[in-house]
Amino acid sequence: MLSFFVLAIPISICSHRSTHPNSWLIVVGIGGNERMGNGLACMPKKDLRGGIGSRSRRGSNSRSQRKTAVSEEELLHHQVLAMAIHQHQLSQRFDGSLSRRIGSTSSRSRDLPDSVTTGKLPPAFLENLETKKIILVHGEGFGAWCWYKTMSLLEESGLLPVALDLTGSGIDQTDINSITSLEDYARPLITYLQSLPDDEKVILVGHSCGGAIVSYALERYPRKVSKAVYVCATMVSNGQKPFDVFSEELASADLFLQESQFLVYGNGRDKPPTSIMFDKQQIRALYFNQSPPKDVALATVSMRPIPLAPIMEKLSLTTENYGTVRRYFIQTLDDRILSLDVQERLVRENPPHGVYKIKGSDHCPFFSKPQTLSKILIEIVQIPWENALDDPS
Repeated sequence: MLSFFVLAIPISICSHRSTHPNSWLIVVGIGGNERMGNGLACMPKKDLRGGIGSRSRRGSNSRSQRKTAVSEEELLHHQVLAMAIHQHQLSQRFDGSLSRRIGSTSSRSRDLPDSVTTGKLPPAFLENLETKKIILVHGEGFGAWCWYKTMSLLEESGLLPVALDLTGSGIDQTDINSITSLEDYARPLITYLQSLPDDEKVILVGHSCGGAIVSYALERYPRKVSKAVYVCATMVSNGQKPFDVFSEELASADLFLQESQFLVYGNGRDKPPTSIMFDKQQIRALYFNQSPPKDVALATVSMRPIPLAPIMEKLSLTTENYGTVRRYFIQTLDDRILSLDVQERLVRENPPHGVYKIKGSDHCPFFSKPQTLSKILIEIVQIPWENALDDPS
C-alpha cells in the first residue's frame, strides 16, 4: 500500500521567480519510494471553514473542538490532493494518444512545430517567445489550487505558469462579504500586473467568471498583456455584466436575486445578498460531469462561496485598451454551466482571434481534459504576432 504526503511551501521562499504571495509549491511524496512527485500547483494551504468554504454558525464550540475539525479537514484536503496528483502523474503515460485523437479544433489552421503535439517546446522556440509567463485566473468559487494539473504540464513544456488567488478565494482570507466590486475581487491580479517591469508581458488565462477579471485587467493594463485566453469564460462585451452570460440558464438578474435559494446574506437579511453558494450535489452536477472523482472530491472540500457584487457589475471596455489585446476562446463541448449555445453567442458577439473546442470536457477542462487544455495553451503561446493579428473571421 502506497502512502502519500503533501508539503505546502510558499513559492516565494523556494524560487527566484516573481510570484504572488498567495502562490504555493506543492511537493508530493509517495511512501516507500525515494522519488518525489513532480506536481507543481498553487492551492489553498487550507480552508478553515466547514462544508465548501462556508462559515460555521455554531458559536458554542470549544477551541479544542474547532482545532480538531480544522486539522481533520486540512488532512482530508491534503490527502485528496496527493491522490489526485499521483493519479494524474500515472495517467500521463496513456493520455497523450487519447488527447491527440480527441484533440482540439481551431477556427484557423496554423503552421506550427511538432511541439504542439508533444507538449515540449524546443529551446529555440522558448528563447524567441514574446513571453513564457502564463497567469492562470480561476473562476467563481475556485482558487489557484484548481490549476495544479495545468501548472505541472506547462512547467514540463518549459513555460512559466503562475496561479493567483483572487480576493476571498483559495488561501486569501478576506471576508467574502466585504467584496463589493469587480475592482475588489480582481485586486490580486491588478497588483501582480502593476509589479511587472515595463518591458515584460504575460499571457492571461481566465476560467469561467475569471474571464471578466481578465477583461477588466486588459482594460487597465493592455500593454502588459501579450494575449488573453478565455476558457469557457465570461468574455462579455462593453456594458455587460458577467452574470448576463448565465442569464439564459439562471433567469434574469432581478428574478435571480428575488427568488434564488442559493443566495447568502452575509450582512443580514435586511441588507443585499453578498454571495452565492451551491450545495455539493449541485456543484458535482453542474461543474464536474466529466471530471475524475478525485478532482471532484478536492473541489468539494476546497470551493468557497461566490462573491455576488463582481458578477453583477457592468464592465466598461474600450477599443483603445481592451480592444488592442489578442483574445482566444476555448469552448467546452459537454458543459452544463455554460452551454455550447451560450459559448457560441459569446464568440459571435465579441469575436476573438481564434476559437478552440475541447470534446468531452465539462466546465472544468483543467480536471476533465488537462492534456488537451495544456496543448491548446502551448499552441496559443507559439502563435506569432503577425498571425495573431489576422482577422478572426
